Amino acid sequence: MQTTVVSVNWLYKHLDDEQLVILDVSPKSNVSGLETAFDNQMIPQARFVDLKKDFVDQTSVFPNTIPSATQFEKACQKLGINRDSQIVIYDNLGIYTSPRLWYLFKVMGHEKVAVLDGGLPEWIKQGQETIEKEIKAYPKGNFKAVFQKEGVRYYEQVLENVSVQKSLVIDARSSGRFNGTAEEPRKHLKSGHIPNSINIPFKEVLEDGKFKNKEALKKIFAHEAIQDQPLIFSCGSGLTACIVSLASALVLENEKTIYDGSWTEWAELQNLKK
Repeated sequence: MQTTVVSVNWLYKHLDDEQLVILDVSPKSNVSGLETAFDNQMIPQARFVDLKKDFVDQTSVFPNTIPSATQFEKACQKLGINRDSQIVIYDNLGIYTSPRLWYLFKVMGHEKVAVLDGGLPEWIKQGQETIEKEIKAYPKGNFKAVFQKEGVRYYEQVLENVSVQKSLVIDARSSGRFNGTAEEPRKHLKSGHIPNSINIPFKEVLEDGKFKNKEALKKIFAHEAIQDQPLIFSCGSGLTACIVSLASALVLENEKTIYDGSWTEWAELQNLKK
């Protein structure tokens, strides 16, 4: 059972596995300024996922909010995903949106899920075949979502943690945004950070579109503030936090959660207090 990341070589060898489901979660756009040369290509047998449409709570005022278990389950069943499916997720930026969908599967109770290290660019770099992007209909799957509430942190919990400091908040935004010296992509929000949080920008855990090796990741997470306590990952809207969370899962045993509203919610609600 694969539960974190898999290599291009692993995926190639398992393409014919009966339980394998490959999901292409390539984004239409992103706020990080990343670009891809592979807009219209996908891995054979992959199923395209519209993350923003199908796996985000559309009723939320905040971006990338976790969907209900019912919405998630229906979207997975529509993609032909079953309870016993081994899911491998990739995107066309290397590592960007794929860890977010990986996290959502985990928080919905599905453990057999992994991210393709390096994504579509690495697949192509290693000479593997691609097809033109296509969107198809699939026989309805029997996937069942069971929401794991302990995998999510909400504003009230993060606010309380500022005082009790039981958990450590790790912010995946750029150092400029974290330190308040660079603007937020959402112009009405001020930059800055949650009190007592530390900064590990998501780009620091990546190299050439792949996760850095374990020795390099261990050095990154050897921050003096990181002990054995639970970790709460945050970013602008809960997406790139999942990149750093997945990187930490490769080298740390700490309990890990995501602050769903992240800085967008925190800054908005702090403004309302003034």
